[in-house]
Amino acid sequence: AHLAALVLARGGSKGIPLKNIKLLAGVPLIGWVLRAAIDAGVFHSVWVSTDHDEIEKVAKQFGAQVHRRSPEVSQDSSTSLEAIREFLNHHHEVDIVGNIQATSPCLHPSDLIKVADLIQKEGFDSVFSVVRRHQFRWSEVKKGGSKMTEPQNLNPAKRYRRQDWAGELYENGSFYFAKRHLIEKGYLQGGKMAYYEMRAEHSVDIDIDIDWPIAEQRVLSFGYFGKDPLKEVKLLVCSIDGCLTNGRIYVTEDQKEMVSYDYRDIVGINLLKKGGIQVRFISERDCSKTLSAMQLGCIAKVSATNKLQVLEDWQKDMGLSWNEIAYLGNEESDVECLRKAGMSGVPADACTVAQKSAGYICKSSGGCGAVREFAEHIFMLLKKVNSARKQ
Repeated sequence: AHLAALVLARGGSKGIPLKNIKLLAGVPLIGWVLRAAIDAGVFHSVWVSTDHDEIEKVAKQFGAQVHRRSPEVSQDSSTSLEAIREFLNHHHEVDIVGNIQATSPCLHPSDLIKVADLIQKEGFDSVFSVVRRHQFRWSEVKKGGSKMTEPQNLNPAKRYRRQDWAGELYENGSFYFAKRHLIEKGYLQGGKMAYYEMRAEHSVDIDIDIDWPIAEQRVLSFGYFGKDPLKEVKLLVCSIDGCLTNGRIYVTEDQKEMVSYDYRDIVGINLLKKGGIQVRFISERDCSKTLSAMQLGCIAKVSATNKLQVLEDWQKDMGLSWNEIAYLGNEESDVECLRKAGMSGVPADACTVAQKSAGYICKSSGGCGAVREFAEHIFMLLKKVNSARKQ
């Protein structure tokens, strides 16, 4: 049976414009679930249903196929079921749809693998995600009325302690898997049904109960960052032009070159060095005088015709694995380095091909705090590594 992952990502949003591709912890929101779906390895195809060109571009960057939905199912009043049924009408090869919500950035491949087993091997017709909550419910009463509220799931005289109560299961909306025959009848849940209980820390729904800064912290703590396990970063290599500087070169009347940099980036570099992380620089042009004037005290390679070769030489000399190296670049010449490094980033104004190759896209532009921002991102992920070690 052909199992397809389908992420619905309409361009319109009442709250945040183009929310589905807004950067969350350096990754477009939709990218978190697409990464999980593709790495799960259980889907015969991974799709994004959208009506917007920019969302289509991001979806393809993350390896998904795109179904261009019609205006009829792209309205504020359109339902998920309508969009899924339209998708099935155009893709007759699909037998089972795993509808994954774009606003659930802490979804992990392991969850999707187990759900695929439930529906493919154990014969369930539909499977949906739930989370366990320990919340006491009370009946709603109208204001000004004489009716009193009543407890719904507790005895006030004998309130449960959390550890003595199993709690209740609530849909969290992360995903709904269903077979074609159910969807064609107008159901996402039906037939032989099963729920899949997700861990509470992975049950993040930006649409319902969380705002963007809190969501970023949750994702950095509990999100899925790829197949390779995170390791402690020991070296940051940074391209000079367009990352440490804004890429502009000023020429005086006496033909001297000048560049500008942001002092926040210098602070970020010093924080990394204090944290035991080496920082090195690389440039395709000879900017040794500029580096000398900055007095950074870091090793640098200028006039580098092959940045990847320089990076490989440093990696071997220092005895590091690629997962222990972070790279910040912004041009086509940085692409291979971005792909090799265990952690990669680009400034907000990096070229398109560099952005496609990076794991983190800064909010700041080159020469305007991007190095400091990427340094903070490294520290955040190091916290995640240390937390995993303690566990």
